Amino acid sequence: MQTTHVFRGLVLALLLVSGQVSAAQDLIQTLYHAELDQDEENPVPHFTLDGELGVLVATGNTSAASLKAAVTSEHETLNWSNHYNAEMLYKESDVADSSREVTAQRFFANAQFDYKLKQADRRLFLYGDYEDDRFNGYAYRASLAGGWSQRLWSDENSKFRYSVGPGYSFIEAETNTMSSVNSGFIVRASAEYRYNWSTGAKFRQFVSTEAGTENVKSRSETSLSASIFGSLALKLSLILNHETDAADANASLNTETSVTLVYQFF
Repeated sequence: MQTTHVFRGLVLALLLVSGQVSAAQDLIQTLYHAELDQDEENPVPHFTLDGELGVLVATGNTSAASLKAAVTSEHETLNWSNHYNAEMLYKESDVADSSREVTAQRFFANAQFDYKLKQADRRLFLYGDYEDDRFNGYAYRASLAGGWSQRLWSDENSKFRYSVGPGYSFIEAETNTMSSVNSGFIVRASAEYRYNWSTGAKFRQFVSTEAGTENVKSRSETSLSASIFGSLALKLSLILNHETDAADANASLNTETSVTLVYQFF
């Protein structure tokens, strides 16, 4: 029952926020006037902003609370195609002595900037990310990469793009962690496939890998979303994080399955 009330409160909060979105949209349209104009070749908005939120509260035999939040944005201009993402995961659970303990706390953000060449589907990219995970044995991890990016196709229903290039990984292990993984040069590759149905449902598959001399870190994001009404959608996602040389006794593969509400602000 408590979980139901939390879910209803979440829906109500998103609806209240949506009532203030129109004013913000006017401001964004003023700032990105040329980019937000629609044309015949590209009828979709050039600037998008999605907010994602999921809450789970369990009581009784099992007591736990978790929160997942994310913001995703895309900005398309004449010369640039940019993607931004930030996500946070927080979880508390009961331990043996019935006290509460934080069992998951992670922040991850990334951005990719694609510069369009003479043929707009062929591009040069610059990528950067930052991760702060309290339970992976590292104080923080970050990476920078650049190279070649290409959109192989883009039509009314689907699109596919990939990128590959060299980069550098910045890693700082926690003081009490024994890890053989250090900062160093990497090769980064990524690919993304999207499919949109006429009903408003969307599928997305994204994979990336960063290969270094001491470790190979890979990430897979699979999601399926369905429109509820208006700009509000329900999203089911599965995230897999794998590395060949995890710190200390940490698992090489970590999975995250979530059901969240997504609101498209722009």
